[in-house]
Amino acid sequence: MTNDELWKLTLSGIEAELSHANFATWFAQTAIMEQTSGKIVIGTPSAFVKEWLENKYMKLVLKYLRTHAPEVRSLEFSILSQGALTPSKAQLPKPHEEQMDMRELYVDKDTNLNPRYTFETFVVGRFNEIAHAAALAVTEKPGVAYNPLYIYGGVGLGKTHLLQSIGNRIRALFPAKRVYYVSTDRFANDIMFAIRTPSEKDAIKEKYRSFDLLILDDVQFIANRTASQEEMFHIFNAMSEANKQIVFSSDRPPKSIINLDDRLRSRFEGGMMADVVEPDYETRLAILQAKAIVKEEYRPAADVLEYTASVIQTNIRELEGALNTIVANSKIRRRPLSIEEVKDILSKNTKPRRSLSAQHIIKSVAQFYDVPERYLFEKTRRKEVVRPRQVAMFLLREDFSGSYPYIGQKFGGRDHTTAIHAYLKISGDMKKDERLREEIKTIRSHLYDDEKS
Repeated sequence: MTNDELWKLTLSGIEAELSHANFATWFAQTAIMEQTSGKIVIGTPSAFVKEWLENKYMKLVLKYLRTHAPEVRSLEFSILSQGALTPSKAQLPKPHEEQMDMRELYVDKDTNLNPRYTFETFVVGRFNEIAHAAALAVTEKPGVAYNPLYIYGGVGLGKTHLLQSIGNRIRALFPAKRVYYVSTDRFANDIMFAIRTPSEKDAIKEKYRSFDLLILDDVQFIANRTASQEEMFHIFNAMSEANKQIVFSSDRPPKSIINLDDRLRSRFEGGMMADVVEPDYETRLAILQAKAIVKEEYRPAADVLEYTASVIQTNIRELEGALNTIVANSKIRRRPLSIEEVKDILSKNTKPRRSLSAQHIIKSVAQFYDVPERYLFEKTRRKEVVRPRQVAMFLLREDFSGSYPYIGQKFGGRDHTTAIHAYLKISGDMKKDERLREEIKTIRSHLYDDEKS
């Protein structure tokens, strides 16, 4: 049996145990490069893939290698050049469909779930591994494992995909369970309608309490909505007592949601909290490689994917959009694009990283802490104003490189020593105050992201 034949048989077994997305991500462009004295060397396209296979799939690979070659005793992964891995490209099966089908647009009216959001199409990496594992655990024992589950992270990092995957998997595994996905904004509107329409009040409240799985997306928007928070608290308690599962998502942890009721914050923090961070370069490249699998003859070349992963750094949604743009242009031209063409297209079609201004920083800080912007310039020492003002001064120094005299003048003509004090105060507090670190991290994520949450 040749190395190529042995690896094809091994991959067929591995594929049966993994989702298509994970299989395509981690086993694309791999091959047996050497087989001597019971030792096999597997070639991988990058250090990241090598490390992942060693840590996550070593036992699985050995299991199926030994099924077809019992003499195998040890396994090693090695990083090899792209050219050396050419034979393995045919080992991955081609999906039956290349273009978007109607499931892309279909949303179930009873659950608000889109069937295309599944675990099988979700790419797992170091940036979302914990959140993914927690989500899977919830589907196995809903209402028991991690209740509530609270997933948080920046815009465009796949939180909605993961939340809807939970709903779709539970529907498949437990057909009798009632599942409902809703944005927190829509939930708040329903509660306001119930308050204004007494005849509907009980029906709307019972509607939410009747679900076996309630998924609330973007829960940060519940802040400042006292009536909605009150009702969410009671719904949470009723569902929890009945062992019904609740899943939340947000762009920040509960402790960083300003004007959130302490009782509700405590409930959010009482279950499992998992964050989704920005993916590193290797993970972004892996995501593009997985998405590119379905592009058939218009699949972008390796250097194109590598360049795209290097240019688009923070947002998976934008990453996927760039890939779709490249493929669409390839179809129009009826040929793969060169790297120079891709550079030109991405420079025109991707949003540039927002250049900061002092006004932009001040406005973002005021919005985050929910204080009128003009308050930051007034000579007041109210606690709810002092902290946001000091944070704004800190960010003007750190992210805008403003001089201390400039910062002092910006805030109502204050002396430069006030700006120095604010900078040192926030710098020192960040070392010991996790909540403050999260607040500034969230503010920065909004500063550098053009998309609205």
